[in-house]
Amino acid sequence: MPITESVSVVVSAFSLVALAEIGDKSQLVCMTLAARHRASPVFWGATSAFLLLNGIAAGLGAAVVTWLPEALMELIVAIVFALFGVQALRYCPESEASLHDLITGRRLFVSTLMLIFAAEFGDKTQIAVAGMSVNWPPLKVWLGASLALITVTALGVLLGKTLLKRLPLATIHRLGGGLFLVFSVLAFCRAIQ
Repeated sequence: MPITESVSVVVSAFSLVALAEIGDKSQLVCMTLAARHRASPVFWGATSAFLLLNGIAAGLGAAVVTWLPEALMELIVAIVFALFGVQALRYCPESEASLHDLITGRRLFVSTLMLIFAAEFGDKTQIAVAGMSVNWPPLKVWLGASLALITVTALGVLLGKTLLKRLPLATIHRLGGGLFLVFSVLAFCRAIQ
């Protein structure tokens, strides 16, 4: 494949995925987590989840998203979002030090990775990556899609950290908890349809 064609595939995958993910739940999740916790584990957890998900989608195509019923995946997402939402709403300023002691680098990294993985498994962008990989070289599709998701994640983390400077932490916890619960309800509704 000529270099211009390779670049075209990467740019096409990047553009499609970036446009689909700006303002999507994964970016909002990263914003919320970064506003409440350290940015680095949130960024690397989300990035790892996206690299893995894009690898699965590009490597195995659309077959992967049919392994688990869509309703079951939506139910898992609803439960995970609900747990994060309740935890955020239970925020107490006096427990701030203990909360940050509990949710440190590795634990936050793993929590973010699992949350993004569950939320995005079988999502529209993963299906798009699988579809593009049928017609285009999977490695180039993976690269373009991964760069798009890393960029969107970085923007979300940056916006989340900016929010932290503008709003009181208690307000961010309430907004974040409410947002997670809204996503939980939406995922639950999709699961029962």
